[in-house]
Amino acid sequence: MSDSKDEQKMEVLSGEEKLLLDHDYDGIKELDHVLPRWWLGIFWATIIFSAWYVGYYMSGYGPTPKQELEIALAQIEVNKTKAASSSQGGNEEAVLLAAFKNPEKLKHGNEVYAGKCLACHGDKGQGVVGPNLTDDFWIHGKGTLKDVAKVVADGIPDKGMPPWAQLLTPDELIDVVAFVHSLHGTNPPGAKSAQGEKQESKD
Repeated sequence: MSDSKDEQKMEVLSGEEKLLLDHDYDGIKELDHVLPRWWLGIFWATIIFSAWYVGYYMSGYGPTPKQELEIALAQIEVNKTKAASSSQGGNEEAVLLAAFKNPEKLKHGNEVYAGKCLACHGDKGQGVVGPNLTDDFWIHGKGTLKDVAKVVADGIPDKGMPPWAQLLTPDELIDVVAFVHSLHGTNPPGAKSAQGEKQESKD
């Protein structure tokens, strides 16, 4: 079963005859359609960008990958220093107490708690892997705002609690400490047994 070249001739639509190119390859001909403007725009944009990119980086004006890494690492260190200093300032009792009395800050602290602390301390602070946060007993410190802030900021690495000062923003740290403080005395059902020493007052 074979077809002749005449039978395989490509049909040219009406009005496209003038677009038909002269060359013929094995019975295949090509129409010289104009490329879409959007395609040409992208094509020229990539050429212009390539010229700028090569000129910027190959001339030595732009940073090398090693320099970019050093800049990024330096910025991380700056951010860590700022976070540490901010958290230390945020541990001042007046700042924490103001957050404790602010419903919006407590709401934000609740959101941070739900995302970072709930798995270990329970949805109501009743304690799971971590201790109960609602009773009068405290393993680390006396349960004051400043004590709680220190524990949250520095963490308890040997118990699996990370130093949150490096992972939270200063506002998140302050607000979550205020929220934890608000859980005292709520006595949720199924609370974990007391751990640590009993403290008469958290303030």
